[in-house]
Order: sequence, then structure tokens, then C-alpha cells
Amino acid sequence: MTALGSDAFVFFGAGGELAYQRIFPALQALSRRGRLAMPVVGVAKSGWDLNYFKARALASLESHGGVDSAASAKLLARLHYVDGDYADPAVYAQLRQALGNAARPCHYLAIPPGLFATVADGLAKSGCAKGARIIVEKPFGRDLASAHLLNRTLHQRFPESAIFRIDHFLSREAVENLLYFRFANAFLKPVWNRAHIASVQITLAERSGVAGRGHFYEEVGAIRDTVQNHLLQVVALLAMDVPAGHGPDAMRDEKLRVLRAMRPLCPAETVRGQFRGYRAENGVAPDSQVETFAALRLHIETERWAGVPFYIRVGKRLPVTCSEALVKLKPVAHPLFDAIEPGQENYFRFRLAPDFVASLGARIKAPGEAMVGEAVELVAHRDPGDGMSAYERLLGDALRGNAAMFGRDDCVEAAWHVVEPILNGAVPLLEYPPDTWGPSAAGHILGGESGWHNPA
Repeated sequence: MTALGSDAFVFFGAGGELAYQRIFPALQALSRRGRLAMPVVGVAKSGWDLNYFKARALASLESHGGVDSAASAKLLARLHYVDGDYADPAVYAQLRQALGNAARPCHYLAIPPGLFATVADGLAKSGCAKGARIIVEKPFGRDLASAHLLNRTLHQRFPESAIFRIDHFLSREAVENLLYFRFANAFLKPVWNRAHIASVQITLAERSGVAGRGHFYEEVGAIRDTVQNHLLQVVALLAMDVPAGHGPDAMRDEKLRVLRAMRPLCPAETVRGQFRGYRAENGVAPDSQVETFAALRLHIETERWAGVPFYIRVGKRLPVTCSEALVKLKPVAHPLFDAIEPGQENYFRFRLAPDFVASLGARIKAPGEAMVGEAVELVAHRDPGDGMSAYERLLGDALRGNAAMFGRDDCVEAAWHVVEPILNGAVPLLEYPPDTWGPSAAGHILGGESGWHNPA
């Protein structure tokens, strides 16, 4: 049965940076495509009125992508604003009034997780939760226990089918292209298993630091901010079997199967790092033990992947900003011509940011009389162009009720179960110089590999 679309959009945290940088531009884009014919209500404790709120929205558009005069006019005409403390019942009474006849509102909690229960309770008591959907931002918990508590708290007011947990990384065109490439090409199926794949490396590198968000980063760190959600989900996309159907839960069922097959991470196979200078950032403790870099080895205990190591690396202040996955194939057992040296094996390479690249590393004969080869790469490149932003795609999917790219409660908890053993200082912290590939110890977890693949 097709889900009914939402008939109003509400976002709490309307005065915050997420709203300013991401939500207003996404709403303008949805308005431009004719997908936002509904009231849009911002809720914040900022001391504003509606006129100031509209001016804030216009300033956001001017600073982040530009103003589309027709689309922005439609958006501004639909805006409503409610100001007050989220614990005050009067806020929800005003919200109910602003919603008018809307029967299926979609509430976006762009607020700290500590306020989720307060807002969910206010929505339920005011009748604003009836027939509604709710969108929540990551981080969804700090560990398995807190994620379970958050799920239980939300389930007291909303059914699981109405809860949409955002992971903006998964809604990128490039990540969806990875999924399409895997299951639309027949030549991959015979080799996508432990008989032919030697290892998988995934790197998410950022050249920037914490960009003035030191206080936030002190609360999360690289493992909670990126590994537990973004990168374990990319592993799931690479490792999952074909979903049994086209519905959102068929996709998420397969992800869950892979997540539950992951062996909990081992501190001895994990390296944590912090770039030199991080502790001088605003909001960062002078003796901070929060990691800005993590490298680890992951094992998936299924028939398809037993014995194939998955290596994950993430970090800030690395030499480039780029996300790539390298799937390295085993060399031919009996090379007919010249020997294939380590690092020259066949591979599939997927760049997921800033653009999409799918490539195949192969070997061809080098010029000359000798039957010796050289490595070449066959590349398919797709520039993202003017496609949908991650937030436009996510908000549009939530308003339509398409949950395929949103986290489900059991998937979120399974991912926390995987990373639980390496949280809370279980792994020593090593310093690394900015503009390098992290602590040298990260190379030690590769075992017999020839080295990390460093995206260019």
C-alpha cells in the first residue's frame, strides 16, 4: 500500500545552523519542484517573530545556493513561526493552531537528542503527533544503551513506521549509484564473494578540521560521528545480498542481516588518532581524548565474506577531502606472463565524494617485445552537477513516506553493538600531524596488505 504524503512540515531548531545552512535551501528546492504545497512551521526559542523568521530564511538562501525568486516567494508565503521553550505546553498549542486542518504533519527534530523526549511528549499531549511522522538527526545515541533508550522513548509516542532517522551521507547520489552499480550489472555477481575478493578498504577523508564545531565534536568524535553510521552503512551496501523486494523494509532487512553478521570491533585492530592542534580549537578540552581519526579492521561472519577483511579509515585534517571504497581482487593463481606485484592486483574503485567514480583496475601488455604488463584503470565518471542535495532528497522522501534511506531501530542498535567495544577510551589516542594520513600505526592493522589506498 502506498504511504500517504504529509500535509504539513514542522521543524524544531528553526533558529539553528542546520536550518540556516541546509533546511531552508532544501525547502526552496522542494518548492521549486512543486513538492511543498503545505504549511511550513518553524519552532525555536529565539525571541523572533514571523517577519524576522522570513528574513532569516531569505538570508539563508542568499548565503547557501542563491535565491530562486519564484520558489522562494512560494516558500515564504507558506512559513509560520512559533517561538518558545520546548517544555512549555503553550508552544504546542500554538503549533496545533498553525497546522490548521493538517492531519498528517511531518515533524523534523533538528535539535540535540537530549530534547527528543521533551518534544515528542509535547507533540503527543497536544494532539500534534496524531497521524504524524517524525524525523530525527544523528547522532542517534552515544552507545547501544542510549540508542535503545531513545528508540523506546520515541516508540511511546510514534510507531516505528513513522520514525525517520536521517543519515544524510546515504542520500547522496553517489551512494545510491554504488547500490545501483552493484545490483544492475551481471558481471559483478560471480566475483562478489570471498573466493575472488581479497579485501575491501573504505576511506572517508576530510582536509578540514572541526570548522568551529569543537564543542559538538567533543561530544561525538570520529567513531560516533562517522564510523557507527555512515561507514558501517557503506559496508552494508557493499556486502549485502539482493533485497527480496522493492519496499523500504526489504532493503533494510538485508542491511540488518549484514550488520548482525559483523563481529564486534576489537581494540587490538583499531587505531585512534587526534590531529596536532585540535586541543586549541574553541570548545575543545585542553586534555581532550576525543579522536579525529580512526582506522579499523572489520570482519563479517557470513558464507560470502568469511575471511575477507574490511578496512575502514576516517579522519580530519588529512591531505584531501574525498570518500572512496576499494574492492581488491585476488591475483590469478598461476600468472601466464609476468608476476603481479602487490598493489597491482585487479580492483573495483568507487569514489563517493565529491563526485561519483566507478572504475576497474586491469592490466594490459606494455609496449615492446616482452610479454610484460602495466596497470590501467577503466573509469566511468559521473559529476553530481545540479542534482538534488542530500537534504532535499531526504526531506522529500520523508514527506512522501519513503523510508528506504532512513535508519530503522534494529539497524541502528546493531551498528552500535559493532562499535561498542572500541568506545570510551578502550583504544589509546595517538597524535598525528595535520595534512598527513593519520598515525603511522594505522598501517599495522592491514596485516599482509601492501598499504592503504590513499584517494587522490
